[in-house]
This record gives sequence, C-alpha cells and structure tokens, in this order.
Amino acid sequence: MDTAPRDLAAPTAPRPDTDRSAVPAPEVVAQLRDACERFARQAGDLVGAMRRAAVDVAATKSSATDVVTQADLASEALLLELITAYRPQDGILGEEGTQRDGDSGLTWVLDPIDGTVNYLYGRADYAVSVAVVAGDPSDVTTWQPVAGCVHQPATGRTWTAGLGQGSSVDGRALSAPASTALGSALVGTGFSYSAPTRAWQGEVVARLLPQVRDVRRAGAGALDAAAVATGELDAHYELGLNPWDIAAAVLVVTEAGGRVRYLDVDGVGLVSVITQAGLEAPLTDAIESAIASSPPRS
Repeated sequence: MDTAPRDLAAPTAPRPDTDRSAVPAPEVVAQLRDACERFARQAGDLVGAMRRAAVDVAATKSSATDVVTQADLASEALLLELITAYRPQDGILGEEGTQRDGDSGLTWVLDPIDGTVNYLYGRADYAVSVAVVAGDPSDVTTWQPVAGCVHQPATGRTWTAGLGQGSSVDGRALSAPASTALGSALVGTGFSYSAPTRAWQGEVVARLLPQVRDVRRAGAGALDAAAVATGELDAHYELGLNPWDIAAAVLVVTEAGGRVRYLDVDGVGLVSVITQAGLEAPLTDAIESAIASSPPRS
C-alpha cells in the first residue's frame, strides 16, 4: 500500500501545486461562496418537493443498489442552468454526467443528491453539494477547493466555506474542536456498492473498531465530512469518495482547522481520511495497520 504524501491543513493560501492564476481574488471567492449556497438551496427546494411527491428511480450505476432518481437528474439540470447563466466561462463536473470544460481555470463540482439511497428511503441524511475548485477537478489530491456549500434539504442545515475566509454552519462560524485521543474518537465511514469490496471494508472496520470510541455510518459522505467541522464526528474515512462527494465538505473542514489526508491503496483506490487537527496521524496509522492485516483480495 502506498500513502499519498499529502496532508491538507487550513488552506489560507493556495496550495503550492495549484496554478495561482486560477485562484480568484478574495472578493470573488466571497461571491462564489454566496452563489454556491444560493444554488444549493434552490436545488434543495426542488429535491425536497420531489421527495414529498414521489421518488422515481431513473437508473442504476455501479450495481443494482446504486440508484439514480429522477430528482438527481432534475437537480443537476437545475444547477447546470443556474451556473451557466451566472458564470458561463467556468467548467462543470456533475455526478450525473455533466462535464463541461471552461476557460477560467475554475470548475463547479456538483453532487445533486449526496446520499441518494437515504433519499429513496425517506431518511433525512441527504444533501446537495456545490463547490468551485481550481485545478484538475477529477484529482482530489491536487485540486484546490475555493468555495462550497453543503445543504441538507430535510433539515435546512447549511454549511458554507470560502478559501481563506473560514467556514460556517447556518451562519455560525466554525472552528473544529480540539483533537481527541484515538481511543475516544467517534469515527464515521462508508461502504462501496460492490459486494466484494464491502466485505473487505467490513474486515478493515472490524479491526479498527476496538481502537476507537465507536463507528457511525450515515450514508452521505458530504454530511459525514462536514460533521467533523462541527464536532459531531471526530473523523470520517471512506474508500472511493468521488470529487463531487467531498469538494465542498473538505473545504468546510479545512477552513475550520481540520485536516484531510489521502491513502492510495494498491488495487482498490483512494481512501479519504478527514479529521480534527492532531487526529490525522494516529487514525491514518490505525487504518493502514488494519488494511495491512486484511489486505484487499485481487
């Protein structure tokens, strides 16, 4: 297993491997942050109304349990319309297939419904995630998120962040709690839709569980990551989080003083480790040890 040599701290300045010319001025960052929130709320109103009416499954993706609803498609279409009218020069990368190159160096990264299975079942743990990133939008280890919003339509709760401008939840400024010891940490995680991968993840979490306070699994990566910034989780780790799952949430966390680390697991993919400051090293070591004891099967 290789470990990606990156720890992301509070990004008060562009990361050194980011094209600085693509990072907007502070006043533009503030405008983008406001737009992310405005658009996420509008999409949230749409999917909330569609959920109250009915939920129609439109398709499946990686497996029969990995569903796309008509609301996912409608939400992404609305976000595409709003962003195109606001900043047609920017690129767009959406979970449900929207992919447009821009010429500004900025890309909007969209999850029209994060936690679609929760949405399908009428659970409250789903969100709309809207972010703007500089750099390659498909590479979470090198991009630089500059603005973002995670909005939970079922509760109205809303997290926002701007590069170098802090993060907030419902207008309240966030500062991630002081680090706790690994043995006292409440840790979130998530699982793949692939049955063999889920089985392996179960082995890993079984080895990790005795080393932490407890483990939670809510089923929406953006909400789980944002929960680290508010102290509702001490950390969240997950294999296979996509750019749209975490683009906004990692900025919320790092702007609150948290950390993000990525582990590249041979033959499996990238594990995102999102923590309070000071917890990233012991949790990453524990995850690496658990993986080494239960290596992925080829």
